[in-house]
Amino acid sequence: MTESYAKGAAATGRGWEGAVLGLLRAQDFECTVTGAEDVTAGCRRIAFTDGGMPAATGVHPTMWVRLWFDNAGKPHQRAYTLVDPDPETGTFALEFALHEGCAGDWARAAKAGDTIEATVQGTGFAHPDPSPSHVYVVGAPASLPAVNSLLGALGDAPATIWFEGSLDGLPFAGAPARHRVREAPRRDAGAALVNRVRAELPDLLRTSADPYVWIACDTATTRALGAFVRKQLGLPKQRVQALGYWRAS
Repeated sequence: MTESYAKGAAATGRGWEGAVLGLLRAQDFECTVTGAEDVTAGCRRIAFTDGGMPAATGVHPTMWVRLWFDNAGKPHQRAYTLVDPDPETGTFALEFALHEGCAGDWARAAKAGDTIEATVQGTGFAHPDPSPSHVYVVGAPASLPAVNSLLGALGDAPATIWFEGSLDGLPFAGAPARHRVREAPRRDAGAALVNRVRAELPDLLRTSADPYVWIACDTATTRALGAFVRKQLGLPKQRVQALGYWRAS
């Protein structure tokens, strides 16, 4: 399929989530799998044709889409960041962390010719002005594609990255000579990462003329650190982006 189809999310039998997205004028597309590869034992990259999405929505850094999966007969949506979107060829890829559940099951079995519905609503990116002199990122495996997209969009600004987990074998696109990665194991439901960033970030911010802080971890960690940066460190809201990428169960 090469064009977006006009039926809104509310009209596709997706329950209350679909109804809400329909009211918000979400745009729906059907994407087709063209190939898949295992990046690591727990990460699978799947390539798609875009179903006409960029022509209708445009493409921006850290852009994400909602994919719809069947979960025992009920619709279930999960959000994924576009990897290497190319409007000219009509292609992009997505990287799936292979957890248990309907999304992971779909990704493990995906093959060329399979189709999946995607909804675009809620995604956006405002390039910080002035451009950052230094970028401070707090991320995790689920947000790694967005981290890569962000760093690629912010030019030559160096970055300090607190990464919850290990980057070993994962497709991190940052230039090691310019960026500094501080890996932190996930402990105490994310509290260890929160405490580390709280201890290390204030001194680093004092050395940056135009800092930019970008946080994308589990929802609780993201909320805690976003509030810390805005309220306790006093960074203006336009210099902070915090978005929960997954919810701990």
